[in-house]
Amino acid sequence: MSAPSGVHRRLVRAAVAAALVAALGVPATGAAEPGPRAGAAAAAAPRASAPRDSAPAAAIPRASAPAAPTPAAAVPRTVVLDGKRLWRTKVRLKAGDRKLERALRDLTAQADAWLGQGPWTVTDKDQVPPGGDKHDYFSQAPYWWPTLPRTADNPYGCPYVQKDGRRNPDVDKLTDHPERAKVFESAYELSLAWYYTGKRAYAEHAAEILRTWFVTPATRMNPSLQHAQFIPCKYDGRAIGIIDFSQGFTSVVDAAAILDSGAPGWSSADRTGMREWNERFLDWLVDSDFGKEESAALNNHGTFADMQVAALAAAVGRRDLARSVVTRARAKRVDAQIAADGSQPGELARTRSWHYSTFNLVAFTRLAAVGDRVGVDLWHHTGPNGAGLFKAVDFLLPSATGEQPWPHPELDFHAYAADDIVHAAADKGDDEARAAVAGLQPPPGGDLWLLRPGAEQLDNILG
Repeated sequence: MSAPSGVHRRLVRAAVAAALVAALGVPATGAAEPGPRAGAAAAAAPRASAPRDSAPAAAIPRASAPAAPTPAAAVPRTVVLDGKRLWRTKVRLKAGDRKLERALRDLTAQADAWLGQGPWTVTDKDQVPPGGDKHDYFSQAPYWWPTLPRTADNPYGCPYVQKDGRRNPDVDKLTDHPERAKVFESAYELSLAWYYTGKRAYAEHAAEILRTWFVTPATRMNPSLQHAQFIPCKYDGRAIGIIDFSQGFTSVVDAAAILDSGAPGWSSADRTGMREWNERFLDWLVDSDFGKEESAALNNHGTFADMQVAALAAAVGRRDLARSVVTRARAKRVDAQIAADGSQPGELARTRSWHYSTFNLVAFTRLAAVGDRVGVDLWHHTGPNGAGLFKAVDFLLPSATGEQPWPHPELDFHAYAADDIVHAAADKGDDEARAAVAGLQPPPGGDLWLLRPGAEQLDNILG
């Protein structure tokens, strides 16, 4: 059969776009929102669950396009990612949109690499946490180091001292920490790859990974973080250890929501078990002493703590809690942490000021995305000093694009750490960010923003 003509392809794409507009009342382009900096995001996505997607495993059809999927059957109920935008992107892929091909190749390459790894469980570690239960997550503080040689009487080399920004490699000897990162990343990338390609193996492996870590009684983690970031001979766990989860757990929440849209291998029992785990974890974050202490932090720890609580609350149906957290963040986070020039003084004081400035804005942009789902606009809030999220992103642009060196302390500078937050601001109508997008340095593994438009920590230092 002869290849389809350019005219035929355009007709197919126009037909799919028309179906999309009729179904959702939104444009099919997936382009940045109209702005300058105008308007809040769309309302939350429809909530009905789905029949299984049947798209081809890897091909992007060109000769003909399938009918646009029913919105209720295809829009995931994600809380950071915009489910409607994912659905629009899926329609574009099915229509043969070449602009998405490279991102899809990069995403599926990462997903393919996970197929031979995992699942992981907290119960397979050699060490027993201080509470005596291997189902408890157990990690060590990354920036604390021994001061004495290890001996039989002093196996840890205590006492420990802090060296900010300098990561102790002993952290990875407690396997919960690195394996937690693998669970978060793999489930996210595999679920997205399934959603866009329909390849069954991606969904089934993502389901196995989440089921093993969070659902199966014999292997699941207890929904608390009492022993995160312990310091040998000093603390059995710390509130600050909550960031082990808050920095990436929303990827798991969104991965589960994507699988909920009809993925093979993800059962109703899995959905129920994951939801119950999230509900119990949210209760612990809100009610425990550690959770309250972390939420009171005045830097990136507090921002991530609020973002995690808001996202979980939105995911389990506690919209009032989610709205309250995002609303309070206007004064509690934006006004308190962002200076008039857009800098973040609390993060500039660190030895890794670039990393932590971008890191905190990852939390802010995810929190703003949760706000979009529950009807609270954080992006367009301006504090008494005139600062807001747009100004904080703009503060980073000269160094993100390489126009100027970063003038503050940084042990290991990576310009691409800012890529996702620049994309996020551009999508919300920030003209300076839009102009900067073309000058961004792609992160390792490629720029996936078109397929997973949610901010990630791209310069992960595993701390």
